[in-house]
Amino acid sequence: MQDVIPLDTPFIVFVDPSSACNFRCQFCPNGYQELVQATGRHQGIMDLDLYHKIIDDIAGFSSKLKVLRLYKDGEPFLNKHLHKMILYAKKSERVEYVDTTTNGSMLHPDRLGPVLEAGLDKINISVNGMSRDQYHRFTGFDFDFDRFVENIQWLHAHKGRCEVVIKLAGDLISEREKQVFLETFGDHCDRIFIENFAPCWPGFDVEAHAGIRIHRGIYQQPVQSVDTCPYIFYSISVNADGGCSACFLDWARTLVVGDVRKQSLTDIWNAEPMHCLRMQNLEGRRKEHPVCSRCGQLTHGLPDNIDDYRPVLLPKFLEYPRALKLSTCDQRSTCQNQETG
Repeated sequence: MQDVIPLDTPFIVFVDPSSACNFRCQFCPNGYQELVQATGRHQGIMDLDLYHKIIDDIAGFSSKLKVLRLYKDGEPFLNKHLHKMILYAKKSERVEYVDTTTNGSMLHPDRLGPVLEAGLDKINISVNGMSRDQYHRFTGFDFDFDRFVENIQWLHAHKGRCEVVIKLAGDLISEREKQVFLETFGDHCDRIFIENFAPCWPGFDVEAHAGIRIHRGIYQQPVQSVDTCPYIFYSISVNADGGCSACFLDWARTLVVGDVRKQSLTDIWNAEPMHCLRMQNLEGRRKEHPVCSRCGQLTHGLPDNIDDYRPVLLPKFLEYPRALKLSTCDQRSTCQNQETG
C-alpha cells in the first residue's frame, strides 16, 4: 500500500442499503436501540435516487472502483431494491466488484434469485447460532434455522459466479457446535471460517454487552498494536441517509466527513476532513483522536500495517495536488471536531 497511496480513487466504497436491522444481537450496537437512538442516527433504507447519485458520482474518479460493498450498519436485504442497486452498479461499468454481508434471515429464493441475476460477486453470510433457541438468545429473533440451512443449500446450487462465504462467531458456542457448523455448511459454500468477536466499534463495549472476554484477534491471530489506520487511505463509507463516514465502523456517526446529498463523492474523498484525518495518522497522532483512539479494529482485525512507512508517506500528502493544503489550519482541532460532525 505504501507504494500506491495517495489514491485518486478509493479501492472500496461502503454503501449502506439499510441502517436498520431486524436482529437485536447482544454483541452489536444495533442490538441496543437506546444507544442507536441517542446518536440521532437515521434508521431506515437508502432511497434509490440517492443511490443512483452515488454510483453516478463514482464516474468522477480517475479509475474504476475495485469494490462496492453494499453493507455497513444494517441488514441489506431489508431494502427491497437491493437487486436494483447491484444491477445499476454493474451497468455503470465503473465498478469492478460488488459484494454484501447479511444475517441470512431473508435468504429465501425469491429474494436471492434477483440478486444473483443482477450480478452480485460475493455474499458473506453471518451465522449467529446453531439452533432456533440459540438465535433467539443471541439475536432476539425467532429464526427458522432449518429453513435457513435449506436456503443456503439453494443459494450454493444456484449461485452461478457469485462467491458464497459463510462465517460464524465462535465465542458463544461450544467446540462441538463449531464442528457441527463446519459439517452443516462446509459443502454448501466456497469459503467457511470461524472468527472471534473484536472490540471494533468505538464507544461500544462488546465484552460487557456479550458477557465474554476477548483474548485473540478476529481470525485467532495474536493481538497487536497498529498506530496508523490503513482504512482511511483506501476506503470511505456512505450511510443510508447519504452522510459519509471516514470509517465503516462509524455506527454512532462520530466520524462524518461529508454528505453526498450536497457534495460529490469525489469532493468528499479529497476534502479537508479526510485529508486532515490522514495527516493526523501519518504524524503518529491517531491515539489523540477522541474516536479513533478507542478503535479495537486496529489491534484485533489484522489490518494492513503502514506504520513503518509514515516518514515516506507524510511528504507525499503534503504535496498531494488534489488535497487541500492545510499549512494554516490547526489539524489537531479539525480532526477532533469531527467527533461532533
